[in-house]
Amino acid sequence: MAKNHHALVTGLFLTGLVTATIIVVLWLGHFQKERNRYVVATHATVSGLNPESIVFFRGIAVGKVINIQFDPNDTSTILIPIEVDKDIILTEGVYAILQFKGVTGLTQLEMEDSGKISKPIPPGDNPKFRIPIQPSLTDKLLNSGEEILRKTDHLMVRLSALLSDENEKNINSILNDLKNLTEKLESLEHSVDKALMEVPSLSKDAHQTLQNINSLTKDLAGLSKTAQDLSLKASRLADTGTAAGAQINSTTLPKLNQLLTDLQATSGQIKRAADLLESQPQSLLMGPKPQEAPAPGEPNYQEPK
Repeated sequence: MAKNHHALVTGLFLTGLVTATIIVVLWLGHFQKERNRYVVATHATVSGLNPESIVFFRGIAVGKVINIQFDPNDTSTILIPIEVDKDIILTEGVYAILQFKGVTGLTQLEMEDSGKISKPIPPGDNPKFRIPIQPSLTDKLLNSGEEILRKTDHLMVRLSALLSDENEKNINSILNDLKNLTEKLESLEHSVDKALMEVPSLSKDAHQTLQNINSLTKDLAGLSKTAQDLSLKASRLADTGTAAGAQINSTTLPKLNQLLTDLQATSGQIKRAADLLESQPQSLLMGPKPQEAPAPGEPNYQEPK
């Protein structure tokens, strides 16, 4: 009985182990998934890429490389058939990149979508719908290595010419000038700081000056008012003088002129009377002599008719 029981347990264990092994193999091999076949084409080198290498689409494993071969119709083209999960839709904007995996030297195939074309490509080996391989950043750097070396050499020659003995002396001279300029700027900064320290006292003096100016302005305003009053009084006096002048011109001066005329006539009469008394005193008693007719050449002379 014990032997039969041991044999039964052993049989059940082996049966379970085989079943588990089959399940794991099926799960690891993705036998339940259906895949579409596409072809990747390139004219570049595909070192490190092997069959069964994993294919990634936007960083996610979606298939594997089936084979790597030359195109029978064009040996310059390398064809890489791949299998991709059926639920992954590849468009005409899809392209592939070969990426190195660390230090192992192996290469994996990564596909990216530019997003510019949304039309899907049909599975199969149609030359019109082959997926191109674009150079990666590493390939671009390697391809441009010669150009980089040439530019580096040119740069080193220019640096050597720049760091010549004469240019070194010029650079030292420029550095000395910069040092002197820095010292002058520091001196100027100290002077400015000193001037800024004196600004408060200057502000106080300016404030006092403004107060004196305000006081002077008030005095000038009073003086201006007084001057205006004097100007008004002078204007009134001038008006009075003008009226008095007009009165004198219109009334007093004509009367004065008449009086002077009368005085002049009276003075003439008195003078003639005095001359007459001096030359003919008897005329005071006997009266003046009859006047003789004026002789020729005398005033009021009239020729006889």
